[in-house]
This record gives sequence, structure tokens and C-alpha cells, in this order.
Amino acid sequence: MDLSFYKNKKVLITGHTGFKGSWMSMVLIRLGAKVSGYALLPGTTENLFDLCGLDKKMDSYIGDIRDLNRLKEVFDEVKPEIVIHMAAQPIVRESYKAPVYTYETNVMGTVNVLECVRNTSSVKSVINVTTDKVYKNIEQDKGYVETDELNGYDPYSNSKSCSELVTSSYINSFLKEKGIAVTTMRAGNVIGGGDFAVDRIIPDCIRAAINKENIIIRNPYAIRPFQHVLEPVIAYLMVAMEQYNDHSKCGSYNVGPKDEDCWETGRLTDLFCDKWKEIMSEEVQWVNKHDGGPHEAGFLKLDCNKISSTFNWKPKWNMECNMEKIVEWIKVYLSGDKDAVVSCMNEQIKEYIDEL
Repeated sequence: MDLSFYKNKKVLITGHTGFKGSWMSMVLIRLGAKVSGYALLPGTTENLFDLCGLDKKMDSYIGDIRDLNRLKEVFDEVKPEIVIHMAAQPIVRESYKAPVYTYETNVMGTVNVLECVRNTSSVKSVINVTTDKVYKNIEQDKGYVETDELNGYDPYSNSKSCSELVTSSYINSFLKEKGIAVTTMRAGNVIGGGDFAVDRIIPDCIRAAINKENIIIRNPYAIRPFQHVLEPVIAYLMVAMEQYNDHSKCGSYNVGPKDEDCWETGRLTDLFCDKWKEIMSEEVQWVNKHDGGPHEAGFLKLDCNKISSTFNWKPKWNMECNMEKIVEWIKVYLSGDKDAVVSCMNEQIKEYIDEL
């Protein structure tokens, strides 16, 4: 995988101020791309985008993905060659509280991005980032494949299923005949340093550990395809690069860990507690406390044979390595040295890319 392809390429990321978007921006900056982003301001007071000073390292445009006119202005100014659409309302539990906003952002946001792509002659390659939760989850014990039925249960998952269908329609109706390569990518549960979101397992663990409180686990037996954030980020860039000149590589791809890294939430938290004690020299424990919240799937697993066979791709880091990277990042973050945070991330990015 020769990522030097990205040197001087104009790449527009939607959702660049988020957790995954910030990691994506850091990778592309390191690769020498001309990086632009379009997103709302970061959703938390403490956030990775500000910690990394990314507003000074890329062209950052603040705007709502639901604002088509503003988005068109940015496309016209940037004239991107590659578009990576990551902007979303990404939290399952939040989607129950704000379903209309979730659908507006995740469905009409996708429509707006693809409408801008349709009317921007510079665009050659597009990645629409969806989720592993797009599938109709029947709690089967095998991984979902790309041809399985799309019908997410909750508003977040379902809105992402709709985003997939919108993308398919735009490809068939407009983008294929224009020679624009488009792929949707369905990643598993992403973990890594710098995630400050609420109602996500690793940020919840970190907050509890810092505050010297017990970690509250809602469903310790739920199984998820956990993976380090760099796994899907690099996979998105790989596919965007490969389909740029070879449209036969377009399609839909699952991106998840190896089967042995699809873990119960309780087991994942045990590993976090072990690594926290090993690296931070502090004890932390978790308790099983279901809070009566809305439905969440009990079992979810992805079959990643398609991306493996098409691109010879496979996950690089196992769960032990993932958790070490996360707790190491937190240790640096707690030092209060923002430059050290950036250095830590760049070291992890370099280590990952070197393994390619």
C-alpha cells in the first residue's frame, strides 16, 4: 500500500472535527495531502481537534452538513479530488432522544454531500463512511456480509442504512456515468485515544478511571467488533486510492477486526482495567448496572473477507495492542502537554503505517 499517492492530493473530509475525523486529518497531513474539512464545531469542550491544533494545520470550514448552500460554497472553493464523508450523528442512544435530527444529519447530510459531488467536476473518488449497524441484526453467530439486508433497528442504525441506499441511488442515477468512483464502508466499533464522546465504552471507562469511580457497564455480555481507529481510517484511504484509477474496486466493504477480537464489553473493560493498572499504576473496577435504556443489539460481528480478498487487507493490531495505545495516549494527555499529544499520535500513525 503506497500511501505516497496522497501527496498534494486535494482531500475534503466531512466531520473532520470529530474523533475519527481528527485522526483522519492527522494521517492525511502526515502524508502531505492538501486537507480541507467541513463540520460543526467539536461537540465536547475537551476534544481531539482542538488538542491537535488542527484548525492551524488544515483548511477548516465550520458548517452544518444539512446546509446545502454552505456545503456547495466549500466544494466550489476547495475543488477536491477525493471526498471522505464522515459527518454524522453517531451515537445510538442519542438517536432515540433526537431521531429527527439524526435522520436529517445522516440521510439528508449524505444527499447534500453527493449532490455537491455530482456538481463538482474535480471529484474522482468518494468514500461514504457508514457503520457495522446498517444490517438487519438477527443476532446471528456469524459475521454479516455486504449482501445481507440493510435495515438497522434504532434511528441511528436505520439512518445509516438509508445513507447506504441514498448512495446507491446517486451512483446509479448520476455518479457512475460521470466517472466518479464511490464506495460505502461499514466499520466496526472504533476505539482509540482522543474519544471524549458520551455513551461510548472507552470514553466512559476513561472518565471513571480519572475520577476514581467505578466504571458502569450497561451490558457486559454484548459482543462487538472493536478495532483501533487507525484500522478503518487507513482502510478508507486505501479504498479511495485504489478506486481512483480502477473503478472495478468500487462497492461496499466491511472493515472489522479478526474474529478473535470480537469481544464482550465486559472482557474489553477487564483489559482496560488491567492496562490502566499496568501503565497508570492505579486500580479501577467496573460494575454491571443496566440502566433500563433503549434497545441495543446483543451480538454484532462483521465478515471482512471481501475487503481482504479484493485488497489483501487485514487488521494489524490486536486488542492487547489497541488498549496499550489507548492508555499510553491518556497518560500523555493527562500530562497537559498538547505537543506531546500530537507527538504520541504521530508515533502511533507512523508505527501503523510502517507495518503496512
